[in-house]
Amino acid sequence: MAKKIHISETPATALLKARGIAFTEHPYEYLEHGGAQHSAEVLGMDPFCVVKTLIMQDEKSSPLVVLMHGNKSVSTKNLARQIGVKSVEPCKPEVANRHSGYLVGGTSPFATRKKMPVYIERSILSLPRICINGGRRGYLVGIAPSVCVDLMGAQAVDCALDL
Repeated sequence: MAKKIHISETPATALLKARGIAFTEHPYEYLEHGGAQHSAEVLGMDPFCVVKTLIMQDEKSSPLVVLMHGNKSVSTKNLARQIGVKSVEPCKPEVANRHSGYLVGGTSPFATRKKMPVYIERSILSLPRICINGGRRGYLVGIAPSVCVDLMGAQAVDCALDL
């Protein structure tokens, strides 16, 4: 029988529990710069169903969250055009940490320190379930993608690029 790993609660899981949202826990051994591709591989999941949480900013340094398939990247030009800003770029890690309250590599879109608009790649919403960071490096939670819309008001965008 596999040993059950106990994961202490994070702000993200506390929020999910408080809202009565069922989720599955998927701990894995974190690899620096391994990203969603690594977590999908070690957990035996399709990287298309592992969703990465990216903290980005517009030209005014206003932060925003982008949820993207683990095996895709973000077309910042397409995203900027769709959300009505001049440009979008990834935040530097220390800036992303400050905005989200999480460490890069463990960023969850739930219960971020700063309230930020959330954008989700439209095709993620058609998946039956996704795995997304649970607020700690090496820890994903499995949820219905609709939770991102219901809890955070995530807006669907079309900005995926093949890696």
